[in-house]
Amino acid sequence: MRIEHLAIWTKDLDKMKNFYVRYFNMQCGEKYTNPVKNFSSYFLSFRNESTRIELMHDPTIKTLLDKQSFYKGVTHFSISVGNKAAINSLTELLRSNGYVIVSEPRTTGDGYYESVIEDCEGNRIEITE
Repeated sequence: MRIEHLAIWTKDLDKMKNFYVRYFNMQCGEKYTNPVKNFSSYFLSFRNESTRIELMHDPTIKTLLDKQSFYKGVTHFSISVGNKAAINSLTELLRSNGYVIVSEPRTTGDGYYESVIEDCEGNRIEITE
């Protein structure tokens, strides 16, 4: 068994697609549009990996107002970038481009070297080795 994909509702589909393509070097499939359901999406993938991210848009989906609080359910997902230098470099690039750094690069109590950032719509991403 494996995780096939993670789906994220988004307010601005193209902005989110561009974020993941630019900062995480993801490849983007063709845009899917269903005009009857007023739904559109992209599947993104990492080179040589099978797990994907699906970005989905429907203008009727509501935004969580208090994104700083913790709720039951998925709180973040993790993207491995290969090494500590890549974590540090990507974190600084995101910071310099105005993205929120939730947690600075560090070694956690369970031994992971990571930083935590927010994508352009506030979803938390743990950047790991």
